[in-house]
Amino acid sequence: MSNLDTVFEDNLPEDHRSGVIAIVGRPNVGKSTLLNRILGQKIAAVSPKPQTTRRRQLGIYTTDDAQVIFIDTPGLHAPQHRLGEYMVNNAEAAFRDADLILLLLDVAHPPEAGDRHLAETVMRLRGETPVLLALNKVDQLTDKYREANINAHAALIPHGKAFLISALDGLGVDDMMNDLVSRLPRGPRYFPVDQLSEVNMRFIAAEIVREKVMMHTEQEVPHSVAVLVDSYRERSDELTYISATIYVERESQKGIIIGKGGEMVKTIGSEARVELREMLGTDVYLELHVKVLKNWRSDEKLMQRLGYRVKDRD
Repeated sequence: MSNLDTVFEDNLPEDHRSGVIAIVGRPNVGKSTLLNRILGQKIAAVSPKPQTTRRRQLGIYTTDDAQVIFIDTPGLHAPQHRLGEYMVNNAEAAFRDADLILLLLDVAHPPEAGDRHLAETVMRLRGETPVLLALNKVDQLTDKYREANINAHAALIPHGKAFLISALDGLGVDDMMNDLVSRLPRGPRYFPVDQLSEVNMRFIAAEIVREKVMMHTEQEVPHSVAVLVDSYRERSDELTYISATIYVERESQKGIIIGKGGEMVKTIGSEARVELREMLGTDVYLELHVKVLKNWRSDEKLMQRLGYRVKDRD
């Protein structure tokens, strides 16, 4: 395992296992939903829109006899701007850090050209890393196409095992986790027992707000949105104050997010506030602003300002 130095020893059993599993898949296949399901708490933004995940994000799953570090990767796709390149580079970098690759596929539908391209990409980048398949959305699979769809997806790439799961309702997820843990090497605990992610609550709060924007907007607006938390203060044991700015690329998009009489941004704030309150266990005062940063997805300086660290081109 690379890039993990700190070890937490708590009288672990001799056969304690630990390792990194990269969750890889096409946009909107359910990677973040699966990670949240495994951890039992939301740390990754989820919406029906593709390309919701933009950064590599760790999910830390700990039991008495194992610690699994999941990397939730942005969906692999053909990038159309610098933000897209950033997302794909993050996904590909996850391969280098993984002990296992969990390739997530939508088994509810026959494989498409994008699935075949993804399988080829995984084969090219995997090196010696074992690949396992998670055939997701089995709850949407009809009996008529069940066998054909399963076989077609399983044939996309050589793999160690294929799991039939539903990330949404948890079907098959526990059995999959038991199998994945058994394949990891013996090793120590790298994070404290109660830590679920390497990101802080400022990041998670921003992602929750962005998720609500994506759920309530259509067409090009969701992917033009970035959210930055300007202030995060625990004012007391009962109240958390959060001020965040929603950035878009055009004035017309700003108008859509604000909505008539401010109704849209009120709805976004209300839904985000409920979720944050449940997560934090305190009342939440959430203040939202909407601003325009023209064409930020194609401007590396603006991307860095919003927290997307872009490497220089070769």
